[in-house]
Amino acid sequence: MTLTPVGRRLREDLQQALDLLRAGLARAEAAGLAAGRTLRVGVFGHAGHELRPLVDAFRTRYPGGDVQFGEIQGSDPFTTLRSGEHDVNVLWLPVAEPDLTVGPTVLTGGRVLAVPEGHPLAGRGAASLEDLADNHVVDLGPDAPEYWVASMVPTHTPLGRRIPRGPGARTFHEILSLVAAGHCVHPFGEIAARYNRPPGVVFLPIRDAPALRWALTWRSTADNAAIHALAQTAADLGSIVL
Repeated sequence: MTLTPVGRRLREDLQQALDLLRAGLARAEAAGLAAGRTLRVGVFGHAGHELRPLVDAFRTRYPGGDVQFGEIQGSDPFTTLRSGEHDVNVLWLPVAEPDLTVGPTVLTGGRVLAVPEGHPLAGRGAASLEDLADNHVVDLGPDAPEYWVASMVPTHTPLGRRIPRGPGARTFHEILSLVAAGHCVHPFGEIAARYNRPPGVVFLPIRDAPALRWALTWRSTADNAAIHALAQTAADLGSIVL
């Protein structure tokens, strides 16, 4: 038994209606589950300011849902997720942790190098990755995986020269203090330069560094409808270009 052309067209039309109905029910269910939920989202420094379009879209789509930002540090990016202190962290990529889920990219931007005022690089107006081998960069310690730290603070230049590490620091402001004192230079996402003008520190664009991508990341066992609602909103909105 086979469908006639009219029957096939009817089946296709009904299937489209069924798909729309299922999608609508899924959105309604997600909205109900996300309503009244405040998600604690960890960010670096002032990144929350750049994520206002995402937060506004989430609040509009899921009335009663909200986002509250908490601060995280590059020296220990995952503990707040694993402890449950944060529901989601916004982390630079790659993140390759077996217990964490990586969601949509929410921010994309360049990189800068923080150098002391009066440093030879400061007068050039820009830096390259090769310049790092002629200076020390901060050692962020053992609490962040090496592959993840190296994606921001490489161990070698593109030509294979080793980049010296040390002194040690754990927080953004500790790093800036060391830079201002002339002990090191240090790479950051360009968002650091947008919101900070510390005395004694100059931020230079790193002209040959690849763009940074920052993505929503959460503990896989803590998956819930509110997190998925935020992730879907981010996917629909697309990455915010800094």
